[in-house]
Amino acid sequence: MAQNNRFKPGQKAPNNGIYVEIGETGSMVVEPRMAKLRAGQRFPETANDDRVWRRVKTP
Repeated sequence: MAQNNRFKPGQKAPNNGIYVEIGETGSMVVEPRMAKLRAGQRFPETANDDRVWRRVKTP
């Protein structure tokens, strides 16, 4: 089963990590907000309704 990689505000984080705001179409945002969340914490509101959260890939 595949895991979502885009999350809307209010959803619970599936894993610990750093998440960044992106545009709904996947485009990058100028000065995006970042959130460090633990598994089970809810995503905060985005600065714009057309944005979603995505996990930052770590090396």
